[in-house]
Amino acid sequence: MDPALLTTLATVCRDHERVRFDYRAHNGDQTRRAVEPHRLVNWGRRWYLVAWDVDRADWRSFRVDRITPVTPTGPRFTSRDIDATAFVARGASSAAWRYHARVTVHAPAHHVGERITPAVGTVEAVDDTTCVLVTGADTVESLAVHLSLLDTDFEVAEPPELVEHVRKLATRYGHAVTPPP
Repeated sequence: MDPALLTTLATVCRDHERVRFDYRAHNGDQTRRAVEPHRLVNWGRRWYLVAWDVDRADWRSFRVDRITPVTPTGPRFTSRDIDATAFVARGASSAAWRYHARVTVHAPAHHVGERITPAVGTVEAVDDTTCVLVTGADTVESLAVHLSLLDTDFEVAEPPELVEHVRKLATRYGHAVTPPP
């Protein structure tokens, strides 16, 4: 990571100064952006710039290693409120996942919410005793581990690779225990 780039971005965040840069998206597309920078966030060994995108009139997070060059444009702005860390956690984690899952969990939403972070997923209440966990990971093995750490019953319907992996684990664990005498 270029320390000069981080310094420039930190300065324009502090000074509430608009900035222009070229940005390379995940798919390789190049765009020119004009933003009102809010904060730098370090997440998952990467730096992200959270900023109000002037042309899109919405919040965006930009991986700093995909930004070139930074040109302060001078106009100052009044900062808007946003929880920058939570914003990056939601966007960066889910965008990077290879596998996405919606899992029915047989526990109250508040119980599951206490056991996960925004980087792992989001919880949607179904009723007082059931919720849906929207989550993901780079591998189905990692997903299975995270689900087991919930320490409650759950049902997986998709993705098919996760369903198959959980079936294999159930069989493996079934063979791993000796029936009581």
